[in-house]
Amino acid sequence: MIRHVVMWKLKEEAEGATKEKNAEKMKLILEGLKVNIDEIKNVEVGINISDDDDEAGSPYDVVLISDFETELDYTMYTRDENHKKALKFINSVIDERHFVDYKVDT
Repeated sequence: MIRHVVMWKLKEEAEGATKEKNAEKMKLILEGLKVNIDEIKNVEVGINISDDDDEAGSPYDVVLISDFETELDYTMYTRDENHKKALKFINSVIDERHFVDYKVDT
């Protein structure tokens, strides 16, 4: 299984909405991908509830954890039109993105 984890920092305002509103919209969009993309086996989206800064900087605002049976399934997900449409909005509201993809032993 392949696990895809992404964390984003959002702009304070973008697309005519606050960071908080855009985080909620991202959550709905990302969770909705499971309905339209068969390759997604599991998806979890979280909105950060901590506003504490530390030595490393401010926390990330939104996290996505999604699972795919195979690397091919993950590749198909990245090429899906629904995913590309979601990215268009996400890229317009974020300042920063970090991700990791790894194999999960089952």
